[in-house]
Amino acid sequence: MSSMQRSTAMNNHDSVEPSSSGTGANGLSAESAPVWIHDLTVAYHRKPVLWDVNLAVPEGKLIAVVGPNGAGKTTLIKAALDLVPRASGNVMIYGKSYERQRHLVGYVPQRESVDWDFPVNALDVVAMGLYRKIGWISPVSRRYREKAMESLEKVDMTPYAKRQISQLSGGQQQRVFLARALAQDARVYMMDEPFVGVDVATERAIVALLKELKDAGKTCLVVHHDLQTVPNYFDYVVLLNMRVVAHGATEDVFTEENLKKTYGGKLTLLSDAVYEFSKDPRLPSGTKETHQ
Repeated sequence: MSSMQRSTAMNNHDSVEPSSSGTGANGLSAESAPVWIHDLTVAYHRKPVLWDVNLAVPEGKLIAVVGPNGAGKTTLIKAALDLVPRASGNVMIYGKSYERQRHLVGYVPQRESVDWDFPVNALDVVAMGLYRKIGWISPVSRRYREKAMESLEKVDMTPYAKRQISQLSGGQQQRVFLARALAQDARVYMMDEPFVGVDVATERAIVALLKELKDAGKTCLVVHHDLQTVPNYFDYVVLLNMRVVAHGATEDVFTEENLKKTYGGKLTLLSDAVYEFSKDPRLPSGTKETHQ
């Protein structure tokens, strides 16, 4: 696509319903894929951040989006949610635009992007996830407050329901935003670095929650930076560096060769990450084979 075509697409993408024809590289159709992306390009100040991204993710998987800093991981999530303009390309949720399917999507942003000084308590934040059902100008009824409390209970935050979000720890704040996403009862969850800045207990709670969502048939697309935990936390991986380098089942895609293609010379934890995934069962637990 020419630069003029991309410029035109950037100006018009909000007003045109994308076509749902075709299938992804893994054979998934736009209608069956929770997230289907075709020819996606995003640029900031004429500098491409994502370039011709094509991706169709399977349903009911815990999916890690992995790549170096500046690879476009957060931009991928934001472009899928119409939070940044696209120079070209289509993004669909179960065969329709995000605008028409937003009720199917729960979003957990990066903590650093949130105004934590906004004067609301934890329960108010979770109730925001229900506004599509409640209505933006309607008061939050007892029924919806109870549903918000149920979501807080799932992340062990009910004792903090009335506490201002600015008074919560980083891990507690992240749990509140997870509870807000849970309250939406979505089919697809997009999470941007949910493990950053949280304590060990919160990280374990998030992992347990992700597995519960998977068991319920939900799809979780998670921007993740810790290579060493990818094999334990996720069963599907998208390796991204401006373009999709590879994507598929963790055991097939999370390889030394693919990681080198993704990170190049920037990778410092490659050996440890691959080791964690491909431990030789003949070796004692915790023993690392020496490579010559």
